Amino acid sequence: MACDHPILRRATTVWKSGLQSRYLSPALITCILIGAQVSFGILESLAQTLTAISSSVLAELVLGRLTWGAWPGLVSAYITGISVGILIRSPLFWPYVLCSALSIVSKYALRWRGKHLWNPSNFGVSAMLFLGPEAVAGLSIQWGNTLWTMGIIWILGSAALWQLRRFHICAVYVLSFFAFALIRSLWTGQAYITSLAPITGSMYQLFIFFMITDPKTTVPTYKGQCLTAFLVAFVEMILRLKEAIYAPFYALFIVGPVANAFAIWREAKGSASAAVHEHREMQ
Repeated sequence: MACDHPILRRATTVWKSGLQSRYLSPALITCILIGAQVSFGILESLAQTLTAISSSVLAELVLGRLTWGAWPGLVSAYITGISVGILIRSPLFWPYVLCSALSIVSKYALRWRGKHLWNPSNFGVSAMLFLGPEAVAGLSIQWGNTLWTMGIIWILGSAALWQLRRFHICAVYVLSFFAFALIRSLWTGQAYITSLAPITGSMYQLFIFFMITDPKTTVPTYKGQCLTAFLVAFVEMILRLKEAIYAPFYALFIVGPVANAFAIWREAKGSASAAVHEHREMQ
């Protein structure tokens, strides 16, 4: 039968695998949203979260159509909208609209050699927290004593990242956080368990599973990804010692684009060298 042809079987397998991978991240972030809201009521309001998602999706549709002349996929915009809806706190609606818009605009405006440098939600959330502290705050709720909630999220998140071959980024960052938490504890005299407490929060689950592992804004090599995750944790430690409230966001905001820019430059340099070498061999 035609459907038993090996090429068709391979194509079907690839298509199903791609479809599954494509929806792993939105399914996971939806689980985080539902679990955190049911357990702790972390959302400012459902209406504001829906506003963030709608604004993100609308911005993606408009900018994608104007820039590429085609309707873009909306998975990234959906993840960005939920992240914004969870991570920022404000009694007003306009910060959710503005933060979502800034996040999506950064994908199109802040690019180098065809690639964007910042994780969209990291850029938008960091900008809002830094520039509008009077109107916006960040999520600061921990899971408290109900660690089973975080356990479920970690099991689902780790499985998804393993499937997407990005679990090593998460692992390096978490191990680095634990090590630097010990250094902070010794430096400040704070109890080690207190230094570890932030990583049990809802904010960190989004940061670990979506921001630092975003395929579009991480460097291409395995070693580079591990080094970047380590440096994010290191800069975060420095910022925490300086009493920066939103240290993880600012650390990724600083380290991420620098790492991406270096990787892009190195790739371009390698391509240029290869082209020169090929030209010389042809002569």
